[in-house]
Amino acid sequence: MNNPPPTIRLLLADDHPATRAGIRAILAQASDILVVGEAQDGYEAQRLVAALRPHILLLDLQMPGLRSAELERWVRAHYPETITLILTAHERDAYLVGMADAGVAGFLGKNRPPEQLIDAIRRAAHGEILFDVEQLTRIQRWRAEVGQRWHSLTDRERQVLTFVAQGKTDQQIAEELHLHVKTVGNHVSSILSKLNVATRTEATVWAIREGFIDGPVDL
Repeated sequence: MNNPPPTIRLLLADDHPATRAGIRAILAQASDILVVGEAQDGYEAQRLVAALRPHILLLDLQMPGLRSAELERWVRAHYPETITLILTAHERDAYLVGMADAGVAGFLGKNRPPEQLIDAIRRAAHGEILFDVEQLTRIQRWRAEVGQRWHSLTDRERQVLTFVAQGKTDQQIAEELHLHVKTVGNHVSSILSKLNVATRTEATVWAIREGFIDGPVDL
């Protein structure tokens, strides 16, 4: 007589109740997967990981409260037996790289068929890493191209770029950082040159799109 497969205990973390309900309905089709808890923000997910010790944390990328990458680094440090899968509608390369670096086992699109989601959870529970060839290629490209540009900026230039993205003028930035306005202008010129863009707006869009500065996810 064959023994039934061990139950995979899963914590579901997403800030949209309708999304959680839909995922819960999908996972109810799998007799070996049990949703042991649900979290609607990053801090609640952190508390429930500690309390429930799930096998799998199915985590939405864009969580309020504690950010998903910070949460995953905490999970890896304190509960390494919990495996995290990211479920998202936003497969921006910067997010993919950030979560891979944080230690997640896979980065799954929310539009994948139910049977593929169930299969991914089972495979992750057995220790598989679920980044596919296309995702790994994107990670390598980002690190070689985008990451190199970002790391070419000095700490001060990154600080100035953050203020530029907030719409501040050189004078306002100078006052914030206690610098001469001409020094700020030189920093801005250097930023544009290193990022290979022509305007402050292009630099802002680049930094937000690549995930270095917070902004709209659909840029």
